[in-house]
Formats: sequence, structure tokens, C-alpha cells
Amino acid sequence: MWLVVGLGNPGREYEGTRHNVGFRVVDLLAARAGSPAWRSKWGAEVVETKIGRERVLLCKPMEFMNISGQPVVRIASFWKVDAPHTVVVHDELDVPFGRLKLGQAGGHGGNNGVRSILAEWGTGDFHRVRVGIGRPAPGRDASGWVLSRFTDADQVDLPAILERAADAASCIVTDGPQVAMNRFNGKAGAPKAAPSKRNEEREDSNDRSNDKGDDT
Repeated sequence: MWLVVGLGNPGREYEGTRHNVGFRVVDLLAARAGSPAWRSKWGAEVVETKIGRERVLLCKPMEFMNISGQPVVRIASFWKVDAPHTVVVHDELDVPFGRLKLGQAGGHGGNNGVRSILAEWGTGDFHRVRVGIGRPAPGRDASGWVLSRFTDADQVDLPAILERAADAASCIVTDGPQVAMNRFNGKAGAPKAAPSKRNEEREDSNDRSNDKGDDT
């Protein structure tokens, strides 16, 4: 079984914020599976489905971002899913809006949800689908930026970005991380690259941001 985790903050006040794109991508994967009913388990909302021929557990931690690693690790332990069969979808400040950055292992990049998973699990050997939200203008607080909503202009492109992020997470599960990186690293709304799989140059996927905000 694979575990696909979308990071976000629970509560209606956080719906639609930049920090909750992980939730939205996992919701989209559930919708593609016919919108099965979510159920509460170990501090998260989960649903079992399939992506291709692979059994997949979709997960949205219902703890706030800075302690979201606790339910993620409980869920992984209960379903006996290891880190290399886990995909975490989250927002990324140091990736421009409209781009995806895929990779495995590495640090938290300033994202407190990823930081919490690393601390609780004791390993970083899970896959990441980083959805770029870009950085705010100079002088604007990064914590306020991630907890704010997308602009009207961004909303035009956002559906295609979320679709492509969902495609990327699915590709990791069905075709493997190298194929997914070759196909999806880059502009999120661009047409999909031909699935040549092995002969494209791998884009470095372990960039870290310097954001140290503790409120997100």
C-alpha cells in the first residue's frame, strides 16, 4: 500500500489558503476515485482507494501543521506503510507559483508540516510533491503569506496547477519517482512531457528554503 498525505491546517478559516494546497490535491485525488467517504482515524481523515493497480491510502492530518507529523506517523504505523511508499504533498515558498518540485529525502525546507513529519518519523525517506506558492514581496511576513488566500489572478491558473500536482503524486505511485520527476518537475500548467522516462536529465529536487517561521 501507498500513503499519499496532503498537508494543511484544519478549520474553515484556513480553507483556500496557500498553506492548504496539499489538502486540495488529496481532495482532488479522492474526487477522481469517485469521492469515497472520508473517515476519521488517529487524528486524520483517510480514505482507501486505488491509483492504477496500486492500493493507496489518502490522508489529511487534522492536527495543525506544526504537529501534523503525529497523525501521519500513527496512520503509517497502523497501515504498515514505510517512508519510501509515502508521498507528501505540500506548499513550498522557494518554488515559484506555477511550478512543481518533486524529490525524495532531504530537509524540511522551512515547511513546519514536513519538519513535524521528520521529527516524528525519524526519517526523511519519503517522496515530496512541492507545490510552488512563491515568496511574498520584500518586507512581508512569510507566515502571513502562507496563511493568506490566492489572488484573483492566481485563481485563474490554480485549477491546472492542482490537477498537475495530483497527476505527479499519481505518477510516483504508478510509474516511480524518476519518471515522475522527469515528467513533472517544471511549470505546473505546461503540457505533460512525453513519458521517455529514463533519458531526460534529472532536475535537482532537494532544494531547501531558508524560511524559519514557526507559525506555519
